[in-house]
Amino acid sequence: MSTPYPFSALVGQNDLRLALLLNAVSPAVGGVLVRGEKGTAKSTAVRALSALMPQVAVVAGCRFSCTPTAPDPACPDGPHEAGPGTSRPARMVELPVGASEDRLVGALDIERALAEGVKAFEPGLLADAHRGILYVDEVNLLHDHLVDLLLDAAAMGASYVEREGVSVRHAARFLLVGTMNPEEGELRPQLLDRFGLTVEVAASREPEQRVEVVRRRLAYDDDPEGFAARWAEEEASVRARIVAARELLPSVRLGDGALRQIAATCSAFEVDGMRADIVMARTATALAAWAGRTDVLAEDVRQAALLALPHRRRRSPFDAPGLDEDKLDETLEEFGGEGDGGDEDPDPDGPGGGGQPPQDGPDGNDSPAGDVPAQSEPSEGEGEASAAPGGGEQSPVRAAEPFRTKMLSVPGLGEGAAGRRSRARTEHGRTTGARRPQGALTKLHLAATVQAAAPHQRARGRSGPGLVVRRDDLRQATREGREGNLVLFVVDASGSMAAQQRMSAVKGAVLSLLLDAYQRRDKVGLVTFRGKDAEVALPPTSSVDAAAARLESLPTGGRTPLAAGLLRAHEVLRVERLRDPARRPLVVVVTDGRATGGPDPVALAGRAARLFAADGVASVVVDCESGPVRLGLAGQLAGELGATAVTLDELRADSIAGLVRDVQGSRGNGRRAA
Repeated sequence: MSTPYPFSALVGQNDLRLALLLNAVSPAVGGVLVRGEKGTAKSTAVRALSALMPQVAVVAGCRFSCTPTAPDPACPDGPHEAGPGTSRPARMVELPVGASEDRLVGALDIERALAEGVKAFEPGLLADAHRGILYVDEVNLLHDHLVDLLLDAAAMGASYVEREGVSVRHAARFLLVGTMNPEEGELRPQLLDRFGLTVEVAASREPEQRVEVVRRRLAYDDDPEGFAARWAEEEASVRARIVAARELLPSVRLGDGALRQIAATCSAFEVDGMRADIVMARTATALAAWAGRTDVLAEDVRQAALLALPHRRRRSPFDAPGLDEDKLDETLEEFGGEGDGGDEDPDPDGPGGGGQPPQDGPDGNDSPAGDVPAQSEPSEGEGEASAAPGGGEQSPVRAAEPFRTKMLSVPGLGEGAAGRRSRARTEHGRTTGARRPQGALTKLHLAATVQAAAPHQRARGRSGPGLVVRRDDLRQATREGREGNLVLFVVDASGSMAAQQRMSAVKGAVLSLLLDAYQRRDKVGLVTFRGKDAEVALPPTSSVDAAAARLESLPTGGRTPLAAGLLRAHEVLRVERLRDPARRPLVVVVTDGRATGGPDPVALAGRAARLFAADGVASVVVDCESGPVRLGLAGQLAGELGATAVTLDELRADSIAGLVRDVQGSRGNGRRAA
């Protein structure tokens, strides 16, 4: 087993370290979600924490880590007699992105259950993680149903496995840590809310701090054991402090004044539900215990708010997580009460001083995290695009208010990643038939299995009431659900689209479709065309909010190279088909249908459109033409694409035009939604 990087040797990232330590002190806080760009020590910090966790006492031989003094009476390996047991280090279990449901929750041997009447259960990762750490890297890329199972187990402290009337339940209490890069897509708000704390991490912009990060990492890579030995004393100190904080935690008093501040803060920031209040209360209590105090102070409530509320403030996937600290301070001051010690200024060097993780280095000197100024946060609005003058380019306009769109789907039956848009063969959904299993049986089709076994009972010597079932009789259920698609937006940003402030409505429509793609678990891409050429504004990605940001800063002006836009989109699809062949595309062309620039631009656009029709690509044209006189060019383009044409007004779900049905991928059926 490799030597983990010492937790105490991490440079900076104070919020990340504090959030992890608070969960180690009080797992009831609910875990932590770490959001940040690549290369910011997210995984290193989580793996380092496992070495600090106190050892756990378990029943010898129990696969479910039962407590020896109070074993679980429902343990599948039980019943156990109470006794001294044995001690082992707390485990850190990693859940890979491609894990199956059986790997997560465990698997029942259906074949033995049917043929022998034996309830044989193989524990999954949830059982392995009981009383330890469950780490999910790239949690935003995990299938939604797995995330639901994971968070349900974390909330209930137990895992339930039920297959064809056979049920197993076992304890599953663990410290849940998820890491993610927001550039690769967001978790939906319901899942964000289930994580107790969230921390945003970013690489330091301070040269001295970056130098120290590199210096320590190189030293660790050269001699992991020697490097860990130099930090052993600090690691032991933090481990002892965790144990002391755990012992002190039941004695911490959460006064009425602190509770009022917590409730007022959650109310002031309009947080949905009551989970935020409960998480804040538990976090503030853990902060006091970590600081060696038995009373919760106003500073604990403030720190708890900064860790527990930012991700619960999001109202849409395009809202950046964050908290107005001035408003937070005003709320805490307004509702601060006497008797909670909020005005005291404890000695920062004493046992009650602050909730920050230790900063001392192995030589007793302050680590660079203490010498160097804190990492700078990017200011709000930083990086906002502005239009360059000249060339007929106009400044970006803001998108109109988004609305609920009609359902657009790809025809046929796919086999792509689970989602909520088009019909597909999936592991979850309604049962549509049965087949012989290929590999391990996961979803038994009971009726088909009985039907296959019934004709052979006399030949197999059946004499009792039971059914004699053999492996060849087993049938796997085939199920139909929904898949996520690649929705590729091809947006006309030429001068004609800016006429009569049309671009604001167009951006609002595309933003609405992006919201729909977010809800349906699609990947999205953005191709724009204007002037002389087209560009890939955003390659296919799961980050819908990145597409919204690119759309918001999109300038307009110039000619309309429609053919170039279609050809660029065709190339994007060709490359993406090689990367992810199972994910079916849906192309959304947003244009008024005009084509200008170059020789015979209309004919060239028609030839480019017919490439999509020849490949059978499902597509829809959003007709942005307005005014009393309409040329109908978008409808002609839809005919060339073999696509559905729909106006901006018809795109609304509440439009009287009715539902937009499956987008047809065959040539020659361009039509308006009816």
